[in-house]
Parts: sequence; C-alpha cells; structure tokens
Amino acid sequence: MADILDLFPEYVLTGKLDELRAREYGYLDEQGHTYVDYTGAGLPARRQYHAHKARLEGATFGNPHSMNPTSHSATVLVEKTRERVLSYLNASPDEYQVIFTPNATGAAKLVGEAYSFRKSSRLVLTSDNHNSVVGLREFAGRAGAHTNYVPIQQPSLRIATSAVTKALPRRKRFSLGKVSPGRRGLFAYPAQSNFSGVRHPLGWVSLAQERGYDVLLDAAAYLPTCALDLSTVQPDFVIISWYKVFGFPTGVGCLVARHDAMARLKRPYFAGGTVEAATIGVPWHKLSTGPSAYEDGTSNFLSIPDVHVGLDWLSGIGMELIGTRVRCLTGYFLARLSSLEHTNGAPMARIYGPTDLESRGGTVTFNFLDNTGKVVDERLVATESAAAGISLRTGCFCNPGAGEAAFSLSKKRISSIVRAKPTTFAEVWDLSGLPTGGAIRVSFGISSTARDVEYIIAFATKTYLDRTTNTEGLPERTAC
Repeated sequence: MADILDLFPEYVLTGKLDELRAREYGYLDEQGHTYVDYTGAGLPARRQYHAHKARLEGATFGNPHSMNPTSHSATVLVEKTRERVLSYLNASPDEYQVIFTPNATGAAKLVGEAYSFRKSSRLVLTSDNHNSVVGLREFAGRAGAHTNYVPIQQPSLRIATSAVTKALPRRKRFSLGKVSPGRRGLFAYPAQSNFSGVRHPLGWVSLAQERGYDVLLDAAAYLPTCALDLSTVQPDFVIISWYKVFGFPTGVGCLVARHDAMARLKRPYFAGGTVEAATIGVPWHKLSTGPSAYEDGTSNFLSIPDVHVGLDWLSGIGMELIGTRVRCLTGYFLARLSSLEHTNGAPMARIYGPTDLESRGGTVTFNFLDNTGKVVDERLVATESAAAGISLRTGCFCNPGAGEAAFSLSKKRISSIVRAKPTTFAEVWDLSGLPTGGAIRVSFGISSTARDVEYIIAFATKTYLDRTTNTEGLPERTAC
C-alpha cells in the first residue's frame, strides 16, 4: 500500500504539526497513547495548562457578581474572552452576543426552553443531529408545535438540499400579495455530523431564513478543524463546546446568538445573576440585559479565560494548516481501511457514510467484519483496542437518526420496538435485529499523525485478519 505522501503529497506541508506533536502533545507518546477520538474531545497543548497555572498564580479572582477588586479582575477576563470569541468567528458585536454555558448541550437547551414555540410553528430537524439538538422536540411538543425531520440518503448519509427545501416550504401569502408575518419556527442542523463526518451545506442557513425560519447551527464537530465566518454565514444561534475544539477547559461552551433572535426568546426561569431585581411580596422580576440574562448562577470564571488562550493557540497555528493535516489523514485512513481484506478476499471493514473527501471532516465511522462476513461486535473492538493503547469511540454516538440510516433500521421496525415497550437498551437491541449494537468511530485532530493511522491499521490486521469472532464473555449492553 502506498504511504501517505504518495496519496497526499501536500501532507509534507503540515510538518509544523509534527513538531508541535513532539513538544506540546508529547504526553501521548510518553504515555503510549494512540488517540483518535477528537470528535469526542480535543486534546490540550501543554502551553494551555501552563497558561492556566500562571494566571491563577499571578492574580486573585473572585465571583464576578460584585465590584470588589477580585471580582473586577475576573469580570475583565470573562468580558475579554467574549470579545475574543466574536473576533475568532468574525462576528460583529453589533449583531452577535456570546453567552457562556457548560457545553453545547447547555447552549441548545437555553434556546429550546425559551424559544416561542406555538401550535402554528414548526421545529425542523435534519435526521442527522446530535441528541442534544434532537431533544429540542420536547420543548416544541409541550407547546403543541409539530416536529419534522429531513431524511438522510443511504448509503452516503448525506442530506439533499432538495429535501431541506421541501421541509421548509415558503410562506403562504395573503390575497393582497403580502407575506404572512412572524417567524415560522426553528430549523436546526449540524455543520458537521458527529456520526459520519459529513459537512452539511452552510448555505442552508440563508435558505431557511429566507423562508421565515430561525436557524440553530450546531458547530461542535465542525470548529475543531474548520473556520466559521459569521460575517458571511449568519445563523440566528450557534452552539459550541470549547473542549471539543482545543481540549481545555472542560465545562465551558457557549451560545453565540444574534441580538434580534435573542430578543424573541422568553425565558421560563430566572436565577442568581440573571436578574436586575426580583420580589417575593408581589411576584415580579426583571431580567438583566445582554448575555448575563442567560448565564444562570456564577459562571466558570476561573476557566472561561482559557478559551481565550485556546483561540490564540489555534490562531497562531492556522486553521487552514490543521484542516489540511486532518483531510490528508482522513483520506489516508479511508484508503487503508477500504483496502483491508481477509485471505479469502472478503472485506475486513464496512464504512458508513462517504468514502471520499468531498464535503466531509475528519470523522470515519465503520465496523470490522470477520472472515465469515459477520460484524465484529463493537464491545469486542472496544476491549481489544483499549488493550492496544488506542482511544477510539464505539456505540451510536448520541446520533440516532444517522445510526438508523447507517444500519438500515426501518421506521416499521422502530415502531415495533416502541410498541414492545423495552425497559433496557439490551432489550432495544434484541428487538432491533441488528448484528451489533453500534459502530466504531475514528476521528483525527490537531496532533494526529500518519503513524496513528498506520498503528490502527496494523492493530486491525493483527487482531481481525482471518478471525472468526463471537460475543462470548462480553459485558451486557447498557446504552448506545
């Protein structure tokens, strides 16, 4: 098999990242890790840890909800980080604001619970969505709004723009030719699938807005290897988890939202830090203005400034360089994985989603096949890859729609499972009739190298070539 430079000669241009791997991410080799779960979480550079330590040793920070010196010090750094986030996304502060949340899930929930769903409005979701976005249907349902799903194509796991257009019909017009007023609902989709790595068109944002919909863009899987320019693509809401982008800090995400979109939200709750005043004798409260109206309680003020450090770190390297490295490694892995065969000529892997590099990121989902053509149970792969020092992901990755499409789980079969009222995931799996309970996901990032690809392929060959597998002794399935 050709090496990576034969297939992707531009890989040589990313040599700077090999230097950073040795210096800033050297703990991987020192500890014997092959890390390929960057869609699950990014990895931090050593200098990010050092910056955190130096900041805490060099000053004292207190709860931002005050005017005392330590509070002021914390507030200044938090506000500078808001500005840095907007700058990184090329978003004008006149149009967008940054609300810090625990993660992308927290950002999605803020929108869902405060969005003005009503019986006449619609929630439109692509079937390829993380559960944190799929869960918005619960808020819509409580308000009597209907949820529609845009179907996934098989086997590419892509979504046709024509299907999106069909799911977002144009506004009805009155007899005088005027467009009916008000927002029609919310359209939510991922810029990049956390299941297949497919990058869905950013052009859907304006398409939906022109048809009267607010747009929530899930950028959690997209931002680690690609830039998002909010001066050209202008969703109403963007949800982000920063640990997925650069590994540290955990527990900090954000909602980046248009001012006009936030003005349409109605919070069903207030908390410490979110109100200017509240009374008990007569139940009344006045929400704060701006981001603080949505940041419940005390923010993670000791960690939020690390987002500023992480963004400076990425900017110094260059997202284009990171994107080139990840694209080369993804193509190399797809080529090597596709070429694996048992001695009898049968393939050793089944890939879900695109096998080329067109409009896709650095996430590859697949199953190994044994020499009888049977899917190797993902629990067995999880156990044996871990023993080999490989950190990959197995399961369905909190993306039920993409999983149903990948495994050809029909609506009829799903309906029969629901009617059976299973109480455990093991029962769900038994009723599904699927050969295994999930897939394997490998994803590349800033510190990945060709050696990582070669090690995984060597592991697969050594472990599964010409092998007949079974499920004897594997633990019970507890979740997908």
